[in-house]
Amino acid sequence: MRLPLIALAFLSLAACSNGDNGPSSEAPAAPAAPVVLGGVDLNSDVRAIGTEPFWGIEITPEHLAYTAVDHPGLTVANPGPTLQGTTAVYAAAGSDGTALVVTLIATECSDGMSDRVYPLTARVELGSETLNGCAASEAFLNIQPAP
Repeated sequence: MRLPLIALAFLSLAACSNGDNGPSSEAPAAPAAPVVLGGVDLNSDVRAIGTEPFWGIEITPEHLAYTAVDHPGLTVANPGPTLQGTTAVYAAAGSDGTALVVTLIATECSDGMSDRVYPLTARVELGSETLNGCAASEAFLNIQPAP
């Protein structure tokens, strides 16, 4: 009598198992809700740029990548922004401990070299250095993403 009960229990568990044999009953992950600052969706690719010296920050959902003509660059995982009113702050550190803090502010900005008006002002703190510039979505800047 015990054997049929054990077999019945095993079959019941097998019937409840989803395995790889059928569609999952779990709902697919919903896309992230838009996080908008100054009309820019921070869940999409954003670029901050500055002059004197020339530098750039690429912000993607996966990483923050700093580049400059006089710096070897730094790429860190994107921790996501902390929002406070009209600012968004990304704070991370490189593998060597170098702090990278990107602050985006919902105020219009001019890069000083073109007639373009950006929707965001950017401040970047890289270690002890502070850089000022502008930011916008890559779509605004007509930048094609790297393959």
